[in-house]
Amino acid sequence: MEPWPEDLVDRARGAYLGLAIGDALGATVEFMTPREIRHHYGVHRDIVGGGWLKLPAGAVTDDTTMSLALGDAIVAAGGWDPHAAARAFVAWLRGRPVDCGNTCRRGIRRYLTDGSLSGPPRDGDGGNGALMRNLPVVLATLGDPQAFAHASIGQCHLTHHHALSDAATLAIGRMTADLVQGHGAADVRRHADALVAAHPQFRFDPYPGRAGGYVVDTAQTVLHHYFAEPSFEDCVVATVNRGEDADTTGALAGMLAGARCGAAGLPRRWLRALERRVFDRIERQVGALLVVAGQRRGR
Repeated sequence: MEPWPEDLVDRARGAYLGLAIGDALGATVEFMTPREIRHHYGVHRDIVGGGWLKLPAGAVTDDTTMSLALGDAIVAAGGWDPHAAARAFVAWLRGRPVDCGNTCRRGIRRYLTDGSLSGPPRDGDGGNGALMRNLPVVLATLGDPQAFAHASIGQCHLTHHHALSDAATLAIGRMTADLVQGHGAADVRRHADALVAAHPQFRFDPYPGRAGGYVVDTAQTVLHHYFAEPSFEDCVVATVNRGEDADTTGALAGMLAGARCGAAGLPRRWLRALERRVFDRIERQVGALLVVAGQRRGR
């Protein structure tokens, strides 16, 4: 198995560390309005913790910890295994995470009750919980679009069975995969344009201005700021200062912008501010997920 190029590994690290940075930065202002953020912080740009969860500085929320749980399951199984992923989410929930969305909790409890890997489609499953945690699937299936789509939908349906959740998860995952593999801006943009063409609800230009937990609002906010702001810092700061579901919008914007610039382009002060245990787990998991992807590539 040939090793992945160093620049690709750097972009993969940038995506995962960027996700955690955006999560930690956005958690401070989650559920606040832009006006409230301006009143309290001016422009919020420092990882200081606090927020409604009263987090210590550098701590992350369910966006990052669910991603890590899913990634650990994929690594341990040597690839996508829905039962392993479901068991990982059960262990994550039993570990008393700082936060868990209602749809994620309901799906995990359904699996505990009946062992099913998907519930029926539900209008109430249109949140962003499946979208926020899909990065490990992107990295573990790099270079295999069919495996990516199969595993992405599988992990979505463990908790969220909704056509718009599926569509956003696939589109933003494909954007991330292209960025990690060093594709150009036009290749990345075509996935966003295809999402809007198939589901006009996701139109983000002009930006509607909603940044809540509904997957459409989340995707619009992330896509708007990703394409509008060329630098990692400007992209993530602009995103989290929209407030509302700022940990998730920040995490996803950080993932895309981090994949674009690579870990070498991430602000040092934000990397230093991340909780060390989280930083170290991400570093280990990125390498392990790329090993899984490399094994698929070598078949």
